[in-house]
Amino acid sequence: MQRIYFDNAATTALDPEVLEVMMPYLTEKFGNPSSIYSYGRETKIAIETARKSVAKILGAHPGEIFFTSGGTESSNTAITAAIRDLGCKNIISSPIEHHATLHSVEYWGKQDGLKLSFIKLDETGHVDMESLRALLAASTERSLVTLMHANNEIGNLLDIKAVGELCKEYDAIFHCDTVQTVGHYPLNLKEINVHFISAAGHKFHGPKGVGILYVNENVSIKPMINGGGQERNMRAGTENLYGIIGFAKALEIATARYEQDSAYIQDLKNYMKSRLETNIEGISFNGDCNGRCLYTVLNVAFPKTEKTEMILFNLDMAGICVSGGSACSSGANAGSHVINSIGTNLNQVPVRFSFSRHNTKEEVDAVVAKVKEFI
Repeated sequence: MQRIYFDNAATTALDPEVLEVMMPYLTEKFGNPSSIYSYGRETKIAIETARKSVAKILGAHPGEIFFTSGGTESSNTAITAAIRDLGCKNIISSPIEHHATLHSVEYWGKQDGLKLSFIKLDETGHVDMESLRALLAASTERSLVTLMHANNEIGNLLDIKAVGELCKEYDAIFHCDTVQTVGHYPLNLKEINVHFISAAGHKFHGPKGVGILYVNENVSIKPMINGGGQERNMRAGTENLYGIIGFAKALEIATARYEQDSAYIQDLKNYMKSRLETNIEGISFNGDCNGRCLYTVLNVAFPKTEKTEMILFNLDMAGICVSGGSACSSGANAGSHVINSIGTNLNQVPVRFSFSRHNTKEEVDAVVAKVKEFI
């Protein structure tokens, strides 16, 4: 049975070109980057070359880029640093953040002397900017604002520049989870008032287990992990050498292919939306799918029936990979916290289809035919 993979928001296939540049560092170029002899020097140079490449693409300085294990570590580190090192006592977030952020702010919100507030959302799930302004204005303590650039379940895009300017007005620290957008949109961090961003390589055809934390040069934080002097004394531990090489290469490829890939994937998403509307009665779409929304994500709301409640299982049995929400919580039985928070239609079965350059319209046709057959 040939599988059809429509869950690219969860992870993407490793690009063969990325694997090719990683392979030497999995085999003959195995030196520890902290070693002073030639094996170590060549791998240290490779890491710094990768850092410079990532920084240039993101409009940052190399000294602002720290390699981590992925988006979860990066977001947790940024939130902790803002509270521990930058004097933030008032935490502002939204109820539809990825659990890497949501569970972190919920933990800190229970600590003495800290306050956690959630921004109101509009009917499509976008952040209400007036609600954000009101929460910032009401605080007598320095605030941390932590909001995702694009929601991983419904695809809504944040106006990152507007949020950054509002944070600047109130001297707030701004952390943005850009896991779903780095590698999918051009970002110039010189033009955005943001103090931290998080990213993960496996979201744009890079390797798993590697990400970045951008730390703006105007803020000073304490080490993330204590030990050796790696990552300029900020994150101890021998570097994920081949992962770092792969991250940089994947970002270079994604940046070079942005125009053609984004147009192709957007067309594919629109095609699937049209085919579903034509063939399946009673469906709707979660989030702002026709407006400020990821071109890679389509969240479909099927009316809840005995047949639609089995749709994920049946699609899986047919070799079709999709999800009901975040891959990190796919085993949970409480439903999607994102769909529950926006409350557009609770009597629904949400299914997230997410696309990459490897998908085709023929695959869309096959999936729509299967969905029609099941329900």
